[in-house]
This record gives sequence, C-alpha cells and structure tokens, in this order.
Amino acid sequence: MPGGRLKPVLSDAAGGVEAALLHAAGRTIVGMMAEQPAFLSSKLLLAMPGMADPRFERAVIAMCVHDENGAIGIGVGHKRAGITFRGLLRQLDIDPGQAPDSAVHHGGPVEPGRGFILHSDDWGGQDTLHVAGPEGPLFAMTGTIDVLRAIAEGRGPSQWIAALGYAGWGEGQLDEEMTRHGWFAAHGDAKILFDTPTDERWAAAFKAEGVDPRLLTSETGAA
Repeated sequence: MPGGRLKPVLSDAAGGVEAALLHAAGRTIVGMMAEQPAFLSSKLLLAMPGMADPRFERAVIAMCVHDENGAIGIGVGHKRAGITFRGLLRQLDIDPGQAPDSAVHHGGPVEPGRGFILHSDDWGGQDTLHVAGPEGPLFAMTGTIDVLRAIAEGRGPSQWIAALGYAGWGEGQLDEEMTRHGWFAAHGDAKILFDTPTDERWAAAFKAEGVDPRLLTSETGAA
C-alpha cells in the first residue's frame, strides 16, 4: 500500500455495514455450462485465470449482498502485508487481550482502510449482517468496533476472519461481469471460509465444485 501509515477504520455506531453498502459501487467453464443464479449472496466468487484486473488474481470473495441495487463482498483469498490482527487492535486503541495474532486479509479495493470481520453465525452485534444459503446460515459480517472488543475479551464469534476493504459493484455491474470470462460463482462453504488456510481457499472452492483448477484456461472456451 503506497504512502503513509495504514489507518483502519471500523464504525463505532450502528449503520456501518449499511454505509458501506451505500458506497458499493457467466459463469463459464469448458464442459461445465451451468446457469448462474440470479443473485449471488452467500456465494464464493472465484476469479478465473486470465482475469483482466490484476487486483483480483486468484481472488476469493465471500458475497454478503447482491441484489438489483448492487453487490458487496469481502475478499478472503489474500493476506494484507505489514499488519496483523493484534496490531490492528492496537491502532484502534483496543487492548488485544485474548485475541490471537491472526492475519488481516485484503478485503477488496474499495475503502481499503475500512475494517470488517467475517464470522460464524454464533455471534451478533449492533450492526451484524447475517448471510444465509439455501440450507441455512453460512456466515455473518460485522463492520462495527464492538466485534473487535468482543474478540479481544474472549466473548466474540467462535470463528472469524479480519479484513480491510471490500469489493463493491454498482447497479447491474456484477451481473454484466458474470456474462464474461472472469468470475465463477461457487457455493458458500463455511469450512472453506474458516477451516481452510488462506492460500488454499481458491483451489479448495473450485475442487468443491468438481473443478480441477489446474485445468482452467485463461480464455473462454468455445462450445
């Protein structure tokens, strides 16, 4: 991150996630031409090889919201260099207490100093967004500082991922991108999110869909 000290920001008031949403601006694999869902909330958005935007190379994005107004997701496929979770807490004047010195992830290119916690559904705060899949709750997202205090005090969610920044799309933008070779929508999977190492999530999510990522090409195949 060029220039200056990283200054993470988590809202200390209700409405943090909603404020982020206000700022938020096909699935094509040879031999696997499945119809994509209308909206991708709860999915894991996986970057295909050869994506034009290098910021999303091997990206894994947990989709929190996707509707007719736009979409927002949190990246969980890459760690942020130069900062750890306990360091993040200290920057926010929070005693790290019982918090482990876990990695902080690169959540996305939008508001890269804004913090989010992607976590299990067993904890909820003043501004928690719960995300459910077809079979029930999958994960939750909190963008307020109460979740950091809860983790530091040992009363937070049982599983969690810290991230700075988010990925956002405006009205119809992601829908249009899904018609081109670039993204693959995999099913949301709590085990991939919370039990799989960061650098293995991209390949693991493809494998869970029955796709060998080693065989993926960087160009759209012809039917």
